[in-house]
Amino acid sequence: MGSEGIEVLMVTLALQGHMNPMLKFAKQLVSKGVRITIATNDYARHRMLDSKNSSALSVTNGGAAAGSNAINLEFFSDGLSHEFDRGKHADKFIDAVKTEGYKNLSSLITNLTNSGRKFSAIIINPFVPWVADIAAEQGIPCAALWIQASSVYSIYYHYFRHMELFPDLKYPNETVELPGLPVLEVRDLPTFILPSSPPHFRILVEEFVRNLDKIKWVLGSSFYELEEEIVKSMASLKPISSIGPLVSPFLLGKEETVQGNVDMWSVEDSCIQWLDKQPPSSVIYIAFGSIIILKQQQIESIAAALKKTKQPFLWVLKKSDHATDGELPLGFIEETKEQGLVVSWCPQERVLIHPALACFVTHCGWNSTLETVVAGVPVIAYPEWTDQPTDAKLLVDVFKMGVRMRNDEDGTLSTEEVERCIREISDRPGTVAMKEKAMELKAAAKKAIEPEGSSDKNINRFINEMIGKSFSNGTIVV
Repeated sequence: MGSEGIEVLMVTLALQGHMNPMLKFAKQLVSKGVRITIATNDYARHRMLDSKNSSALSVTNGGAAAGSNAINLEFFSDGLSHEFDRGKHADKFIDAVKTEGYKNLSSLITNLTNSGRKFSAIIINPFVPWVADIAAEQGIPCAALWIQASSVYSIYYHYFRHMELFPDLKYPNETVELPGLPVLEVRDLPTFILPSSPPHFRILVEEFVRNLDKIKWVLGSSFYELEEEIVKSMASLKPISSIGPLVSPFLLGKEETVQGNVDMWSVEDSCIQWLDKQPPSSVIYIAFGSIIILKQQQIESIAAALKKTKQPFLWVLKKSDHATDGELPLGFIEETKEQGLVVSWCPQERVLIHPALACFVTHCGWNSTLETVVAGVPVIAYPEWTDQPTDAKLLVDVFKMGVRMRNDEDGTLSTEEVERCIREISDRPGTVAMKEKAMELKAAAKKAIEPEGSSDKNINRFINEMIGKSFSNGTIVV
């Protein structure tokens, strides 16, 4: 393809759900001869040095490299100390990274280019929209890797450019109709546009949509066949080209060419050994991602339902910083030691493809959604915030892969609701149909990344446009 010698700079924040899609896309580009440098705030260096499992990247005080120096990692300061709690004080973090981070990243790029590095493009994710301004200042074309559903991209685009299409968002039962999407209730929309959302999140997404005029390419982590109608509906507006699914190659039956994910938490491999001892299609896997901490009441209801159903379970339960939350009921571990396993973290993709798995109780983050689609595992969808309500709507009503678990009117999760969902996804006749649908999507995902598949063509077109070549070998799916 003539892409040898081409170098791309990727910029993302040091959040696991942001780093991993970038790394997976980086590996796709590396496989086609593109050199990659990933720049992230230096909090990542400390987290990976602290982690017992930072095998994806070899981290040093000066930088890092993955594989045979095919992917370089550079760090810039966000102006905050390592000890600063970026999750708890997200507003201060966002402000700092837009000011101090902006200056330090700009200096880093200037230093890299002055040392002879020539970047054909800067690829950002949606949560660092200000980097598009740096790219414009440096005269480098900018691409955005959209790390959520293409459907969410469409919702944000229409909301910030055509707000008149939307009802009063104070009322969760109000509906909105957008091109390529099923009818959505307000409760199905991404929370960042709702009145209840902290303003700094809304501003961040609004800045991304406003900066789309400075972005030449929008690349989606999804695959065309999964969200075909949405991709078509955006083609005449600001097109999104699907280059995914951005999951680890082994989920699609391929070998790793550059080593796996960035893990900023310790991984417990004991869960795989435990799964090996369980009957096929028996285990309920419960995990809510790297950010969400369950409330005490939610934990107690899930625990009670698991004891009632008696089904084997693997539960990833992160410890809360608050003494009143995150505790299992007294005696639960001992009472269920023959039934289940509780861990603080696990290699999720390897869990999802394990034959012992029956279903996935998930928060419906987009990375987890793509992984479960590709693994062909039915879900119990329990979203909380950001894009998760929309992803849950897609999983249950569009992809037809699961059931929705809902809180009561008072905002609590009842034991009966958890039990209902477990029994429904385990016993109902529709479970077979869910599994069949999931396997269809898995086959489509695998085909998309094969040579001449929809995602492979879009990646080839992106590379050719970066190096100024027209691409005429086949029809490109946009």
